[in-house]
Formats: sequence, structure tokens, C-alpha cells
Amino acid sequence: MSEFLDLLETLKAEDASTQRLFGDAGQSIRRTKRDSPIYRRALAEAGELVAAVYRGRKPMHYLQEAMSTSDFPLLFGDILDRQLLGIYEEWPTIWPMVAKRGTVRDFRLVSRFATDGAEAVLAEVPQGSEYPEAAMSETRYQYSVKKYGRRVPFFWEVFINDDLDGLRSTPERIAKAARMSEERFVTDLYAAVAGPDATFFSVGNANLVPAGASSALSISSLTTAFTMLWKQVDKDGNPIFTGRVRLVVPPALQVTARNIMNTTQILVAAGSGSATVDQLTVNNWVPAQIDELVVNPWLPIITTTGTFKDTAWYLFADPGVGRPAMEMGFLRGNEAPALFVKSSNAMRIGGGGLTAAEDGDFDTDGIAYKVRHCFGGTLMEPKAAVGSFGQ
Repeated sequence: MSEFLDLLETLKAEDASTQRLFGDAGQSIRRTKRDSPIYRRALAEAGELVAAVYRGRKPMHYLQEAMSTSDFPLLFGDILDRQLLGIYEEWPTIWPMVAKRGTVRDFRLVSRFATDGAEAVLAEVPQGSEYPEAAMSETRYQYSVKKYGRRVPFFWEVFINDDLDGLRSTPERIAKAARMSEERFVTDLYAAVAGPDATFFSVGNANLVPAGASSALSISSLTTAFTMLWKQVDKDGNPIFTGRVRLVVPPALQVTARNIMNTTQILVAAGSGSATVDQLTVNNWVPAQIDELVVNPWLPIITTTGTFKDTAWYLFADPGVGRPAMEMGFLRGNEAPALFVKSSNAMRIGGGGLTAAEDGDFDTDGIAYKVRHCFGGTLMEPKAAVGSFGQ
């Protein structure tokens, strides 16, 4: 080992020290844990190899192939004292639970049509009488996809100095930005600065829980919301099947929502719920009606008025049943974020073709990553959702 340490000092004098090898992250090898047998054996092997190459007994490629952090994890683990922390954990994708997924051919306006009529209960036709006619109507929803993206440029020198591989996570970061953009876009469709979207959730659409203390998330307000959802009918007066619904809440209501869903029994008034001394103890019916509790972290970011950001909540029918409350569309063939790296336009003298992208462009040694994502969407059927200000 002493021979290896002397050799490192010699290399240092020739401008090949650990400082040169590892930059500011280096620390003296003399300060390592010399008492570890595993460490001493690994260090001795490394010393013999370095000495053999340095004195010409082995060719240089032996050193290039053998000396890596994977070959000597203890050695490099002792020398390097820096760590790269991971990026923030990504929130799970939630928008498909409340919106239908669609695809469009191009950037032009697309239409989604809904037809109504001719579904009313059949009328009796007396002998010799004409069959009654039924009128049909249509509703059109329109939207177009748009292009979203971002470019992240840096220079070749920065890439070379990136000994912790922090920049190599850039594609993952911009892909994550694309997925978060989807989540915010869908939330922006139904939530506004002042709470539930006023055009979509309204008294006229019979899908807004009346404001007041009784609208705060509870068994009572959920009863009101479910009743409103189940009372919706089509234009012929037929009941609408919604399937099991999704309860969407901001993070501040997550505990309240889970307490409601995990309660085993509920004490309710007998009969219709009017004032009475009679009480019934029933099993909790809420979990049987709610397919998924969706905690949406974007709600308090978009809804910023007063305390609505922490109190507003929503019910959505299953987007796979009948008419969805909204649709999120993607450009056909580009449904997922597309990631790019700028190709190098430089060529080394002596041939060999263009250099790798990591070498940068000819003029500035610039390197750049890019993400492109094309999507759009719109609100559709108000009868498939119920909103509440929660206060």
C-alpha cells in the first residue's frame, strides 16, 4: 500500500493527482478507512494495476477498462463525498379517472356530437291511427389540440463537469413536466379561480350543491350530491345511468374523505330524514357508490379565492359510461410526450461522420434537450358531474 501511496504522490507532481481526477470532490486517500480488509485488498489491487501501467509493464487500455466506480465501489465511495439527490416524486396520473381520452388527426377544430330524442317511453297506437313522430336534436362540443413544449440548453463544458450525472436526468424532468401539464389542463377545465366552473356547475344545470354550511364535505352533503346526480334525466325524461362515481377532493379534504369512506356505520334520521326522534343505524353506503377517491393536488393551485381552494369538491360519473363530463384529446401518433436532443452539426477532421449529440454544435458546443406535447380538451356533459364550494 505504501508503494501505491508513493505512486499517487508522483502522479500528483506530474499533474495527474486525485484533485485532477475527481475535482473538488476529491479527498486525500490517506484519510480513508485503512483498517478494512476489503478496502485494503481493493486498494492494493488498484495500486498494482496503476503501477504496472505507469511503469510500462501493461498497456494503457488495461487501466481504461478496469478503473471504474463499478469495479471499485469502496475505493470511489471513500474518495467522493458528494451525492446527487433524486428529483421530486411525481404525483400519480389522475385525470383519466374523470375525463374521457380521445385522439384527433390534426390541429384543426374537432367536433364531438351528442344526439337526443326518440328514446321516450313508447306511446300506445290506437287501431287505425298514425304512429306519433319524435323529434331528434343534436349537441356539438368543439376543441382543438395545441402544441406545448420546452427547451433546455447548456454547454459542453457543463456536461463534462457533470460528474454526478445531474444533467442526464434532463429528459426525465421535461417528460415529467409534460405529464404535469396534462393534469393541470384537465383540472383547469372544471375548476376556476373562485371554485367550480360557473358555466358548467350551476343551478340551471342542477349540478351544484347549494352554498352554505351544508355543502361542506360530509355524509349529508354527499347524500345531496348523489341525489342530484341520480335525478338527472335525458331530454326524453329517461333516467341516466352514471355507474360508480369518482369523488375528487383537494389534499386538505383527503383525511375527511377517507374518514367518511372508512366509517363502518352511520346514524341517520328515520324516514325521509325530516326532523324526528327516530334514528337508524346503517352500514356505510358511500364506498359502494364511489369507485375511486381522487386527491387532486392542482385544485388549491388553480382555485385561489378565499378558502374555496381547501373546501371545494366534486363528483364525476365514470367517463367510460355514456357521456363523459369532459374529454382530453391528443394528436394522433403523438399521444405521449416526444423527447428530442439537438443533433451535432460538427464533424471531426479525419472523417468518421458527425460527432455525437453530447459533443454539442459546431459554433458554441451547445447541447439542448426538447420536449413536445400536443393536447387539448373541453367540458361536455354537465349531467355527469356535481360540484360543491364546500362552504
